[in-house]
Amino acid sequence: MGEQESMTVEEKSSLRSAAQPGEGEAGAVTEAASPHRLIGRFRSLSRGRRLAITSSAGLLAVVAAIAAIGSTSGPPATAPPAPPAPAFTLSVLGHSGEHISLAGFAGRPLVINFFASWCTPCQQETPLLARFYRSAHGSITLIGIDVNDKTSAGLKFTAAAGVSYPVGFDPYPMHTTISYGVAALPQTFFLNAQHRIVKRVAGAVTVQELKAGVAQITKQAERS
Repeated sequence: MGEQESMTVEEKSSLRSAAQPGEGEAGAVTEAASPHRLIGRFRSLSRGRRLAITSSAGLLAVVAAIAAIGSTSGPPATAPPAPPAPAFTLSVLGHSGEHISLAGFAGRPLVINFFASWCTPCQQETPLLARFYRSAHGSITLIGIDVNDKTSAGLKFTAAAGVSYPVGFDPYPMHTTISYGVAALPQTFFLNAQHRIVKRVAGAVTVQELKAGVAQITKQAERS
C-alpha cells in the first residue's frame, strides 16, 4: 500500500546491522551501534518508511503485552462443590420402633424441613409444606424433622397441618439438627441425588422458594 510497504530488504538490513553490537570487547558499544548513528540512519528514511518501522514496533509491543497477560492468567475459577448432607437415622415421630434415615433415600433428590410444634413461623409454614407435597402427587421426596419437641405435641401439630410426608423425631440433645448447623427454626434444605446441599432456606419457606429448590435438584438429577 504505497510508501509504507516499499522499504527494501537492504534498508531493513541496514537498520538491523546498526542496532547490533560489534565484535569488540564484551559490553562495549561500537560506533555502528551508537545511538546517534542509529538515529541518523532512521532519519534518512522517508516518512512512510519510518512510519512502517514504528508501526511494526508498536504492533510487536502490543502482541508481547497480550502474550504476557495470557501467560500469567490461569484457568477460570470453578465454584466449590456443594457440601454433603450429614447422615442421620431417627425414630419416626410417634413410632419409636420405626426409623427414617438419609441412606434410605439414596439416589433421590430430597427436601428436608426442620420444624417444631412450639415454633411460631412453623405454624404457617408446615400446612403450606403439606399442601405443596400433596399437590406434587409423589413427584418429590420431602421429610420433616421435629426438633426438641414432645411426641404428643408433635403428633397433634402435624395432624392438624395435614402432614402426609414422613417425619423424623430429633429430641434433645438434637444431634441431627446440630449436625446440619440449624440454630433457629424453621429451616429447609434441598439435596441433590448425591445428597449434597445445593440450597438452604432459613425461616419460613415460600411456595416460590420450594418450586425453585425442587426444580434445581430435579434438573441436577436429570443431568447425573
